[in-house]
Amino acid sequence: MAATLTAQAPIRFQTHPSQYRHWKLCFDGQGGDVARLSMAVALDGGLRDDYELKLNSYDLGVDVELADAITRIRFEHPEVRCVVLDGALDRVFCAGANIVMLRTSTHAFKVNFCKFTNETRLSIEDASARSGVKFLAALNGTASGGGYELALACDEILLVDDRNSAVSFPEVPLLGVLPGTGGLTRITDKRKLRRDRCDVFSTVAEGIKGKRAVEWNLVDAIAPLSRWKECVTERARKLAASQPKKEGPGVALEAIEPEATPLAHGTQLTYRHVTLRIDSKERTAELVITAPATTPKTAADARKEGAAWWVLRAFRELDDAVCRLRLNHSEVALVLLRAKGPAATVRATDELLAAHATQGDWFVREVANLVRRVLERVDLTAKSLYAIADEDTQWCGTFLELLLACDRSYVKHDPGTRAVFGVTAANAGLFPMPNDLTRLATRFLGTPGQVATVLATNGDFDAATADELGLATFAPDAIDWDDEVRLALEERVAFSPDALTGMEANLRFAGPETMKTKIFGRLSAWQNWIFQRPNAVGEKGALTCYGTPTKPVFNVERT
Repeated sequence: MAATLTAQAPIRFQTHPSQYRHWKLCFDGQGGDVARLSMAVALDGGLRDDYELKLNSYDLGVDVELADAITRIRFEHPEVRCVVLDGALDRVFCAGANIVMLRTSTHAFKVNFCKFTNETRLSIEDASARSGVKFLAALNGTASGGGYELALACDEILLVDDRNSAVSFPEVPLLGVLPGTGGLTRITDKRKLRRDRCDVFSTVAEGIKGKRAVEWNLVDAIAPLSRWKECVTERARKLAASQPKKEGPGVALEAIEPEATPLAHGTQLTYRHVTLRIDSKERTAELVITAPATTPKTAADARKEGAAWWVLRAFRELDDAVCRLRLNHSEVALVLLRAKGPAATVRATDELLAAHATQGDWFVREVANLVRRVLERVDLTAKSLYAIADEDTQWCGTFLELLLACDRSYVKHDPGTRAVFGVTAANAGLFPMPNDLTRLATRFLGTPGQVATVLATNGDFDAATADELGLATFAPDAIDWDDEVRLALEERVAFSPDALTGMEANLRFAGPETMKTKIFGRLSAWQNWIFQRPNAVGEKGALTCYGTPTKPVFNVERT
C-alpha cells in the first residue's frame, strides 16, 4: 500500500548549504567564477526511512537542495559564470528518481514531485538565459532517467568515455512510465534529435554511450578517463569566458520559515508579508500577500536592504507557501487570493524592477527574475485559484499579475469598497507566462485590442472600471456579494479534483505552445494518467515489479 507521505511528514522547502546532505557546493576558477555542484546523495538521507537513495538516486529532498543551490548561486555569488554539475560517486552520475520512493508514494505526491523537479530544471535553463550562468553536466558515470534529464537542462553535456558509462531513459522498457521531468521534450525540441533515434533511445534500457552518444547529439562530447578532470576544466573555463562579468558583492538570502499556528480544522502559516490559512474541513485556503508602506527607490537602496527588500522577501514567501500547498495539503481544492498594501509601494517597486530588467544592476534584475519564476509556479499549480477583490485589497502592477494568474476574479462592485487596481510595466511584458505571452495578452487572446486599452489606463482605478476593462469575472454588488462568493466556493470544491486539474491545465495557457507548456501539459495529462494505470502501478505493473523476481504482466490493449 502506498505510504501517505504528505499526512505523516510535512515537507519543508527551506534549507542552506550548511544543511545540505546530498550536494557539495564549492567555488574555483578565476576569482571563483566557476561553481561546482557535486551530487553525493546520502544513502540514508531520504524523506522517509522505507527506501535507500542508492546510486545517487534522488527524492524530493535532494531536489529541494538543488533548487536552493541554484537560487543562492544567482543571488549570493554573482561572480559565478559557469556551474559544473558532476557526481561524487565512482562511475555514477545519477540513477534518476528513486524507484522505491515512487512505488510507495501517493499518486498526488508522485505528480507534484515531478512538477517540482521540472521547475528546478527549468530554473537552470532560466539562469543560463537570463543570469549569465552557463551549466556544464560533467557525467563522470552513467546518467539514467531523471539523471540524464538533469543533464539535458544544462548548456553542455560531457560524458566520460570509459566503455561503460551511458545515458539512458529506461522508464518505458523497465518501469512502464515516461521520463517525468521533460526528457522526451528536451531531446526533441532542445537537442533536436531525429524522431527515429529518439524512439530507439527511449526504448533501449541500457542506454547509449561513447561515440554514438555524440553522433546522435545525446551529449556534446566525450572524454577519456585519463583526461577527464582536464577536459572538464577546459570546457568549464570556455563556458565561463563566454559570459560577461557581474559586479558584486552577492546578497545573502535570509531564512523565511513561517510561524505555524494550529486552527480548529487546519493551520495558519504566518510569514512577514504572506499569510496562508488552511481550512482542511472546507478544503479551501486563504492566501494573502501584503506590500509594506515604503520601498527603495534606487538600486543602491535596494542593495542595502538586500534579502529583506520586501518584493524579494514576499515572493520567496509566496513561493514557499505555494510549494507547501502542493505537497503538504493535497486536500485543498480552492485557494482564495488577496493582495493588500499601498499601491504606491508596488508602483515604485515595479518601476525599479523594469528599469533594470535587461541591463543595469544585477541584483534588481535577479529579483525580477525570481518574481517571474514564482508567478509561473502559481500558473502551474494544480489548485483552483480565485482572486477576491473586496475591502482594502490592492491589485496594481505585480499584484495585478497575481489576479490575472487566477482562474476567476471576484470584484466587489460597491463604492464603499476600497479595492484599488492599476497597471505598471509589470503588466506589459516584465513577467511573461510559460507560453511566452503576458497574462493580459493571454486573457484577451480573442480581443487583443483590449490589452492596449488596459495598459493605457493612467493611475489607480476602482472596481467599476476594473469590471468595464474585463478584469473581473464577476462583479456582484454589496447586496449579492456574500451569497455569490459563498455559492461559488461551495460549487468549486464539489467538483471532481481530477476534472478540475485537467480543465485548468487546458485553459490557463491559451495561444502558442512552448517547451515549458509542452513539458507541463504532457506531465499533467499523460504522466498523470500513466502513473495510475495498472500496467505501471497495478499488482503486476512494471513499476511495482521493478527490482523483484516478478515479471510485469501488461494489459495489451492500446488505448
